[in-house]
Amino acid sequence: MDFLENSVRYEGKRGSIELISGSMFSGKTEELIRRLRRAQFAGLRVEIFKPSLDKRYSETRVVSHDEKSINSTPVDNPASILLLVGDVDVVGIDEAQFFDESIVDVCNSLADNGIRVLVAGLDMDFMGKPFGPMPALLAIAEYVTKVHAICMRCGNLAQYSHRKSSEEQVVLLGEKDIYEPLCRSCYNKALNKSSQGRG
Repeated sequence: MDFLENSVRYEGKRGSIELISGSMFSGKTEELIRRLRRAQFAGLRVEIFKPSLDKRYSETRVVSHDEKSINSTPVDNPASILLLVGDVDVVGIDEAQFFDESIVDVCNSLADNGIRVLVAGLDMDFMGKPFGPMPALLAIAEYVTKVHAICMRCGNLAQYSHRKSSEEQVVLLGEKDIYEPLCRSCYNKALNKSSQGRG
């Protein structure tokens, strides 16, 4: 990914969208922070945003599960990003799945104006369905990175965020007390077990 980080400096201000997606506990936010910090080290102007509803670790910082963090601005909706962003080279957006579909137009607008846009988010919800605007972001991104967790039941690569509680709303903030990463096989077994329990 180093060539991406240097492209702005050596080829003029050229916008792009990079999407980092995967299940919970897969290292999405950690990778987002890594790229943003490298941009800062390169002397680029960086602005970071996250949904204001995500207060799990901090109200104003983007924090990974392994406690790496970086300052951010919480926003209620994607339009606020365009209002608040200054004269920057790089914009980071965490937990993009919690925004509505207008986040797609916001990311396109930023990239069209020469900004490198780094976006991280869950690709699927707890039901294994594409999560909010993530499929559309995947379609417009120049670069896509899919990261994986480790299945908590068998140790294989995991791509599903299995909800251990019975709540059925799509947006339910939580950590390892509520969610566990599972591979396809273990996820299907968990779903079958929970459906039998309800039957």
